[in-house]
Amino acid sequence: MGQAVSPAGSNRANSTRALALFLCLTQLTWAQQVGAPAGTPASIDPVRPVGRIYKRPYEPATIPPVRLGNSDRLRSLIRAGKLYLTPHDAIALALENNIDIEVARYTPISLAWQLERSSAGGALPGVPSGASQASSVTNGQGVLGSQAAAGVAGGGGSSGGNAGNATISQVGPVVQTLDPSIQETSTFAHRTALQANATQSITQALVDDSRTHSATYQEGFLTGGSVSLGFKDSYLNENSPTDALNPSVAQSLSLSIQHNLFQGRGIAVNERNIVVARNNLAMSDLGFRTTVSRTVATVLNSYWTLVNDYEDLKSKQEALDTARQFVAENQRRVDLGALAPIDLVTSKSQLATAVLDLVNSQTSLSQDELQLKNLISRTGAMDPILTGVSIVPTGTVTIPEVDDTPAIKVLVAKSFANRSDLQSDQVSLKNTEISNIGTRNGLLPSAQGFAQLSNAGLAGNGHVVNGQTPSLVGGAGTALAQVFGRDYPTEAIGVFASAALHNRQAQADFGIDQLQLRQSQLTTGETRNQVEVDVTNSVVALRQARARYEAAHANLKLQQELLDGERKKFELGESTSFNVVQQQRDLAAARASELSAIVTYQSARINLDSITGTIIESSGITLAEAKTGRVSQ
Repeated sequence: MGQAVSPAGSNRANSTRALALFLCLTQLTWAQQVGAPAGTPASIDPVRPVGRIYKRPYEPATIPPVRLGNSDRLRSLIRAGKLYLTPHDAIALALENNIDIEVARYTPISLAWQLERSSAGGALPGVPSGASQASSVTNGQGVLGSQAAAGVAGGGGSSGGNAGNATISQVGPVVQTLDPSIQETSTFAHRTALQANATQSITQALVDDSRTHSATYQEGFLTGGSVSLGFKDSYLNENSPTDALNPSVAQSLSLSIQHNLFQGRGIAVNERNIVVARNNLAMSDLGFRTTVSRTVATVLNSYWTLVNDYEDLKSKQEALDTARQFVAENQRRVDLGALAPIDLVTSKSQLATAVLDLVNSQTSLSQDELQLKNLISRTGAMDPILTGVSIVPTGTVTIPEVDDTPAIKVLVAKSFANRSDLQSDQVSLKNTEISNIGTRNGLLPSAQGFAQLSNAGLAGNGHVVNGQTPSLVGGAGTALAQVFGRDYPTEAIGVFASAALHNRQAQADFGIDQLQLRQSQLTTGETRNQVEVDVTNSVVALRQARARYEAAHANLKLQQELLDGERKKFELGESTSFNVVQQQRDLAAARASELSAIVTYQSARINLDSITGTIIESSGITLAEAKTGRVSQ
């Protein structure tokens, strides 16, 4: 048999279900919105350019603007002009809005770009520009080319100079440019050159029109070498009647290979910057974790300090109310003639002291509240949302009845496993050792082997000069056939070497780097040795804080009993006003001692979690939430 349900009960059940459904929908909507910065980009990751491959490498990445707004969680926690915070709420607001954490979020992104920059290698200084090479006339082409081939200074042609030594003189630990590059230069020139000796040109003013196109492909390798492939096409039309070919076309195709033999040779040397950048990127999570741990510890300490301020303010207010009540009683006794006026002065002095203590407690609370606002707000305490809003911490400190602190050896092992700063020190030492490969390699002499191969071609409109008919009559196709047919090849192979006699600079650099590495190793070892000391001191401080709290709590009970007894004696005429005031002072001091012991215990617990590297996990958050700045709970 089922029980009958009254209409009123049915309505209440429906209302309850509707309210539950509303709360679920509200919670779901709140969970989706909370944590998303209002009016700011959802991500700070740069957006790489998109488009066609020939255009994309030359466009900048889009860097989102800084996120200056606070998350919606801050507004949602404010009710009736008060910001109600649990410890987890304070941590969540810090992860979403704290500027130090937001600054730390840029570090992994910047290190990723550093890795990309290192992967491209470094440009070698002293490489001549393509324009200076293209503006010169090909040797043997026309009058000016003939003069250049004979070593005679022409009247307006510019020479590119010897590019080999300029490049080789800087080769060593400097990493080759690993990204391939293409250079193209086109020059169109009209030149008039006065001829001091007209025997060769048969004219006082040599006028020529020229077009020069030059293209070069260059690429470096991690082994310490580089390759360059170049093609040059030169057209010349002169007014000289002595040119056997006019106008003429000269073309050349050249291949140049260069490799370091001692200094700068080897993948380990040339890849060291890439490896260090890769390690730094991997280590960025450790640095970010350190920043988050430090911020969480600061927020928790500030939060529990504010909790203590409220308890202290409550204690001071109770002491003030007690002092006022006692003054009123003494005033009544004085009016009845049952108490000397001097006793009333004593109670009023205690009242003034209680008023001063209350003002000091209110001031301390305002200052600590301002500090906590600055930690949980991206725009600081002057944010319009926080102006005039007081923080009400809802958390309470709970001290376990028994000491549940693990053994020191367990805590030390946990510190070595979880401390991100200790792990960062190890990675930094490894990076230093990798970087020192460069200074070690810099001790070697500089030597480069090079090989060059070039093919040339020359053709043009033939003219009979001094009864001789030219044999290179043709156009660009004829010259190009000569180039690929290797009719006129040029080959060269050689070695360039340079060695310092004393080599004191390289030896000093290597010695300095090694000594600094030894210092870093000792410092890291000292830090690891200090961990056991810090853990031991933290455990001792935690246990002392616990013992201090137990003593303060027992003393508070005793002082309350003494005050109650002294007041009863005073009411029976067996005590003086001075004794009652003294007991009030002792009770206030006992309350302050208990509150101080509670905060000291909580600070010691936070410090122990920080030293063991577990403060993030013990706070109920994850590093992934800290990275995104969105806390789900």
